[in-house]
Amino acid sequence: MAGWGSGFLGVLIFSGSLPATRVALSGFNPMFLTSARAVVAALLGIALLLVLRQARPERRDVISLLIVAAGVVVGFPLLTALALQHVTAAHSIVFIGLLPLATALFGMLRGMERPKALFWVFSCTGSAAVGAYALSQSADLSLKGDLLMLAAVIVCGFGYAEGGALSRRLGGWQVISWALALSLPVMGTLALLTWPDSLTGIEMPAWVGLGYVSIFSMLVGFIFWYRGLAIGGIAGVGQLQLLQPFFGLMLASLLLHEPVSSTMLLVTTLVVGCVAGAKRFA
Repeated sequence: MAGWGSGFLGVLIFSGSLPATRVALSGFNPMFLTSARAVVAALLGIALLLVLRQARPERRDVISLLIVAAGVVVGFPLLTALALQHVTAAHSIVFIGLLPLATALFGMLRGMERPKALFWVFSCTGSAAVGAYALSQSADLSLKGDLLMLAAVIVCGFGYAEGGALSRRLGGWQVISWALALSLPVMGTLALLTWPDSLTGIEMPAWVGLGYVSIFSMLVGFIFWYRGLAIGGIAGVGQLQLLQPFFGLMLASLLLHEPVSSTMLLVTTLVVGCVAGAKRFA
């Protein structure tokens, strides 16, 4: 239960990522937003590593850390930021319903996990329910935006599974902190190259959005999330992401005034049942 509790806190934090990204895009372009959030989180992560005197990862861990960085530090933030220029936050959340399935599949490959057959039934049912519901919330269809979100889900699932497996040896917050540290030279250079011409015209909501995705989405959320995956299992705990679209849709409705239907409660109940079933057979 410790793993599932930690994973649930991670999901709650991640739920604000897409709405916050949407808000931040009102003041920043996607490339700067992606690089700036990584730079801020990397500086905080490096400070943690230094203050707590963490040993450097072994050479065999570098490739895995680079995979984590490519998936969750660069790939997912950049691809979702580009996608949100073409679709609404509510529509983009359609694809988050596929993330638990992607994480479980990569967990089989990278984490050497073998869930029972009924696990896949619950996982696929939950993913289908989330996708069908979220898709019904928006008629804003964009092939380019959808392809970008699909690519984001794939690279993120890979990064989640790789980080979850590595966290069993290094620890959850250490994995994301080292991945951020490795990405700092590239992301710092990109931030300088894409620096806005002027910061004076950027309104406060955009700064708040940037702060949220930098501190919470890019660092704090992963501390809980990778710990949950390491303790509770990548495939099983990964199913908690089925709840993320509903938290995200509520935030999109409250903060961005995007429409959410009253059927959310019914579908959420179904999804909770799928999560419970997946937990039992993981």
